[in-house]
Formats: sequence, structure tokens, C-alpha cells
Amino acid sequence: MGYHMKVAVRYYTKTGNTEKLDNAVAEAVGVKALPISEPITEPVDVLFLGNSYYAFSIDPEVKRYIRSLDSRKVKRIVNFGSAAMLNSTWKKVKAEADQAGIRMDDREFHCKGEFKGLHKGRPNESDLKKAAAFARKIIILSSNKTL
Repeated sequence: MGYHMKVAVRYYTKTGNTEKLDNAVAEAVGVKALPISEPITEPVDVLFLGNSYYAFSIDPEVKRYIRSLDSRKVKRIVNFGSAAMLNSTWKKVKAEADQAGIRMDDREFHCKGEFKGLHKGRPNESDLKKAAAFARKIIILSSNKTL
């Protein structure tokens, strides 16, 4: 019998942009996207964490959430999100994951997000398809080798 990976998707969003991505990622990997207010109760191999930049950093709530994670329950975090200006939140998330003693995956998914009239309609269908493909690829690659 093959090993079945346990996956969770959590997100934090202020504008709703990241939520669109979360649902695409969650659907691709066969789980439900939940806000970070929902705790991780069972051990997971991969936690897809959706977030964005607010005032040049990740939200304090996201920082608190990552620090609250139990490294015995969460093996690895995969970062994803959207933002209008700055690109990746990976370094900010990694700094918190390091504090929590949780491995951070080097790969991430990032796309433009609509903000105050910039990047209208983003994330769009194409972004959502790419996010779903990214998530599936991570799971397939992870299932093929031991974590």
C-alpha cells in the first residue's frame, strides 16, 4: 500500500485575492482551504500557506500563526500568494518558520494581485490554473520520494 501524503491549506487575506488562489490550490490537492484561524489538528506533510504583503511585510497575524505551529505536526511549509507591488513573501515566512523549527520548501507560487485599481482582475483564471498546477506538482514530486 502506497504512502498517502497529508496536506493542509491555510490562508490569510485582507482583499480576497489570496482566497481565490487558496481555493484553486486546495482543490488541486484534494483538501479544503481554511483561514489561519483554523488550527492544524492532525499531522501534515505539507502545509500550503497563502499570504501576501501588507505594509512591506507579512501580517502580524501570519507571523503569530507560523510561530504557533507545532514542528511535530507540520513537516514542511510551501508558500504561495499574490501581491500588487512586492513579489515574494518567502523570506519573511521562512524567518518565522525557522523560529518554529519547520522546514520551508524552496519552491513557491506567486502572482500579481489586484490592489486599488492595479492589476485588474488578478489573480485571473490563468493564475489560478498555474497555482493549481504548482500545487499538484509539489504533491506528485513529494509522493515520489520520502520527505
